[in-house]
Amino acid sequence: MKEAVFLDRDGVINEVLSHRVKFVNKPEDFYLLDRVGQAIKIFNEEGFKVFVVTNQGGIGLGFMKESALHAVHKKMEADLAAFGANIDDIAYCPHKPKAACACRKPKPQMILNLAKKHDVDVANSYMVGDRAPDIEAGREAGTQTVLVGDRKEDHTSADMYFPDLFSFAKWVASS
Repeated sequence: MKEAVFLDRDGVINEVLSHRVKFVNKPEDFYLLDRVGQAIKIFNEEGFKVFVVTNQGGIGLGFMKESALHAVHKKMEADLAAFGANIDDIAYCPHKPKAACACRKPKPQMILNLAKKHDVDVANSYMVGDRAPDIEAGREAGTQTVLVGDRKEDHTSADMYFPDLFSFAKWVASS
């Protein structure tokens, strides 16, 4: 079985609620956070599968179409490729917030589906997020949980805390 790093997208990989962008509804709204490309390349070099698990309620709310989301993800993959970084697979929940679906974080279904599809050992994998629903989804799936960023989230809810994805990647590489 393989080890993996499951990454939330908005706030972990790319800017959201920043001076440049409020929400990422089209490729022009997508900006990688500092050193994310380098971080994902480290995960790749360390032998981890890298997955994105993202709630995209804007689809269910009618703010964007799935085709626009796919275009955003193509831009994300192209931006990461410039650093030699690769995402192995992407899972997203298109449903409205509070839709009570099985796939929307904090439920773990996206993580569990990817783990089954790619033969991942969740107990030796990580879920990285910037909000409590990400951490809860990781915990429910059986991963180790990592909170990143500077939002006013409770750091004690996660197994680990790092200021950004690159700091976590450096820790992984040194472990």
